[in-house]
Amino acid sequence: MSTTVVVLFLIIVSLTLAITFWASRQTQTTGDFYTAGGGLTGFQNGLAISGDYLSAASFLGIAGSIALFGFDGFFYSIGFLIAYLVVLFLVAEPLRNLGKYTIADMLNSRFDAKKVRGAAALSTITISLFYMIAQLVGAGALIQLLFDIPYTVAVLIVGVMMTIYVLFGGMVATSWVQIVKAVLLMAGMLILSFLVLMHFNFNIGAMFEEAKTATSHGADYLNPGLKYTSPLDTISLMLALVLGTAGLPHILMRFFTVKDAKTARKSVVTATWIIGAFYVLTLFLGFGAAIFVGEGTITEANPGGNMAAPLLAEAIGGEFLFAFISAVAFATILAVVAGLVLSGASAFAHDLYGQIIKKGQASDKQQMLAARYAALGVSVLSIVLSVFAQYLNVAFLVSLAFCIGASANLPVILYTVYWKRFNTTGAVSAVLSGLISALVLVSMSPSVFSPTEGAALFVGDPLFPLSNPALVSVPIGFLGGYLGTILSGGSDAKRYAEVKVKAHTGYRDTGS
Repeated sequence: MSTTVVVLFLIIVSLTLAITFWASRQTQTTGDFYTAGGGLTGFQNGLAISGDYLSAASFLGIAGSIALFGFDGFFYSIGFLIAYLVVLFLVAEPLRNLGKYTIADMLNSRFDAKKVRGAAALSTITISLFYMIAQLVGAGALIQLLFDIPYTVAVLIVGVMMTIYVLFGGMVATSWVQIVKAVLLMAGMLILSFLVLMHFNFNIGAMFEEAKTATSHGADYLNPGLKYTSPLDTISLMLALVLGTAGLPHILMRFFTVKDAKTARKSVVTATWIIGAFYVLTLFLGFGAAIFVGEGTITEANPGGNMAAPLLAEAIGGEFLFAFISAVAFATILAVVAGLVLSGASAFAHDLYGQIIKKGQASDKQQMLAARYAALGVSVLSIVLSVFAQYLNVAFLVSLAFCIGASANLPVILYTVYWKRFNTTGAVSAVLSGLISALVLVSMSPSVFSPTEGAALFVGDPLFPLSNPALVSVPIGFLGGYLGTILSGGSDAKRYAEVKVKAHTGYRDTGS
C-alpha cells in the first residue's frame, strides 16, 4: 500500500462526499430524490448514463478478458455497445413519455393494476440485487488487494459509502457522482491507450503482430474460439447483452431525470458515443496488458484477470498511474452501486409501499421517508449477501441480471408500447415467465454446476447446457406475454390508442 494510492483514494472519496453534501441541499421532494427533479440536460444525463453503465465489469473485467482470451474477450464490448441501439430506437422515448419514476409507472400508464406493478417491482429488485452483489464482491476484492485489509471490512467501506450517497443525496448526488466518474474513467482510458500505442509508434498493426507472440495461445489469440467454444452459448450470451440493457432498471430510470423525450433521445446519443469510444479503447488496454504485463502476472494477481488494467497502468506509467487507475476503478464501483441502490429503493418505496400498500395516497413526506428506509434496507441486504458471496464465482450474476432484463422486462415494455391486444394478464405472464425461467435455467447451468472442482459454485453435471439461458428464457418471456393475452382474452383498445399517442408524442391529453 503506497502513500500515492491512499491520497488519490481519499481525494476521490472527498470529492464524492462533497457532491453528496451539495446534492442533499437540492433534494427536497420525492421527484428530486428519484429523478433529480427531471432537471438534467441531455449531455449531463448522457454522461451520467455512461457512468452508470460502465461498471467494474466493463473497466476491469473486459480488459482482463481481452488480455487473457484475445478476440473472445471483445465479445462483451461488442454486445454492450450494440445494446444501446435497442435502447435508442425502441425504448428510450416511449419510456420517458409514459413513465414517472420507475418501469412499473410506465406499465401502469396502460394497466392500472396492482399485480402488474408488483410483478415489475419484483423483477427490478431481483436484477438490482444480483447486479449489486457482483459489484460489491468486485469492490471488496479490489480494496482488499490494494490496502491489504479483510474482505468484509472492504465490502463494508463500499457499502457505507453507497448508502450515504443515496440516503442523503438521492438521484442528484448519484447523477453527479456518475458524471464525475465518467469523466475520470474516460481520461484514464485515453491516457492508458495513448501510452500503449506510443510504444508501437501508433501503429495498430504492429501491436497486433506483437500480441501474436505475447501469450501462450500464439496466433490463435487473435481468432475466436479460445473462451467460447460453443456457438449456441456465444449466441445466447450476445442475446442477453444486446437485449438486456433495455431491461435494466437502473439504466432505464435515468430517462426520467430529463424533462422530455427529445432530451432523453439526446442522452442516449451522447451516451452511445462515450460508451462506443470506451469499448474501442478496451482493445488497447487488453492487448497492452497481454504484451506489457503478461498473462502469468495477470492471473497471479486475480484468476479472472480483473486486475489487468491497474497492472498495465503500473507497467507503463509507474506508481502514480497505477494509483490513479485503481482510484478510478473504485469510483466506478461506487457510482454504479449507488444507481443500483436507488433503483431497488424506488421499487420498494414507490411501487410497493406508495402505490400498492398506500394506494397512491402517501404524502410527499411519507414517500421520502419510505424511500430513505428502503435505500438503507437494500444497502444492508446487499452488503450481507456480498459478505457471504466472497468465494463464489460471481460472473454469472452480472450475465443473469442482463438475462432477466431481456427476458422479463423487455417483453412487457415492447408489448405495452407496440401491441394493441396486450392486456393485464399478458403483462404479468410476460414478467413472471421471463423472470422464473431465467432463474431456474441458470440454477441448472454450467455457471452453477461443473464436473471440475472450483470451476463453478457446485461440483456436478449441469442439467442445462448453456451458461447464459437467454436463448431460451427471452423467447419464453415473449411467449408468456403472448399466451397470457390470447388465452385470457379482452383488451382495452381505447386505452391503447391513448397510450400509443402519448408514447410517441409525449402529449398528456389526446383529446379523446
